[in-house]
Amino acid sequence: MLERLNEALEHVESHLDQRIEVTELARIAVTSEYHFRRIFSALAGISLSEYVRRRRLTVAGAEVLAGERTLLEIAVRYGYGSGEAFARAFRAMHGVGPGEARRAGAALNSQPRMSFRLVIEGSSSMRYRVVEKEQFHVVGKKVRVPLVHEGMNPRIAEFIRGIDKETMRRITALSDQEPEGILGVSDDIDPSRAEGTELDYYHAVVTGSAGPEDLDALVVPAGTWAVFENSGPFPQALQYLWRDVYTQWFPSNPYQSRPGPEMLRTRLSRDSAHADAELWIPVERTAV
Repeated sequence: MLERLNEALEHVESHLDQRIEVTELARIAVTSEYHFRRIFSALAGISLSEYVRRRRLTVAGAEVLAGERTLLEIAVRYGYGSGEAFARAFRAMHGVGPGEARRAGAALNSQPRMSFRLVIEGSSSMRYRVVEKEQFHVVGKKVRVPLVHEGMNPRIAEFIRGIDKETMRRITALSDQEPEGILGVSDDIDPSRAEGTELDYYHAVVTGSAGPEDLDALVVPAGTWAVFENSGPFPQALQYLWRDVYTQWFPSNPYQSRPGPEMLRTRLSRDSAHADAELWIPVERTAV
């Protein structure tokens, strides 16, 4: 799979001055657009759109310094509708406007070309199982929060503290199937997975019924789930688990992610410093 991802990156590089369609990149990588965006951001550490933007501004910066084209010609070539829009984007990346950079021969920032390779560590293995589930409901309390890559998400922590004990008791009593108990469920996640983009967070359980009207509910269609187990420091081990699923497990197994909520079952130690976790990711098998 990494070889096909690198072929898609070659396509990006040869089309920086043209429209780049994610559907075409996904076709080259022989995967879905949904999965391509997610695995790219996990492997690269930035979203696909941000990588393309930075590569375009890197190449455009070299052309600005070369002086062979007008600034407007460069702006149009790399997809900017006006010189002003190009100047704003250029300054945001390089810290200086294109006109000033050309006059002064300023030092510019650069986004290197990316390529992916598999590093075989062999020191640990990922415990997982594949589960088929019929349609079910996620029932509990929901909030819209920003995505946080490292450390505790303060918006989620504040939201959970605001749920009263009686409501928590009622939600917990609805759990009637695997994964059991209170879960952290993430849905409607931006495909870029960029820091600060928003998602729906449910503090909820999985149940066969829709639940009472005063609780939030999400209907989840039948499908396949990959279930991963992990233990370690909280919350770092949980966030690393998600990263490892996309950077290690998906490239090495005949599955791709599919649309659907991601469900996390967490059991904390008494001092909340350690967690045992079970992460459920919606998947579908790919052609071998």
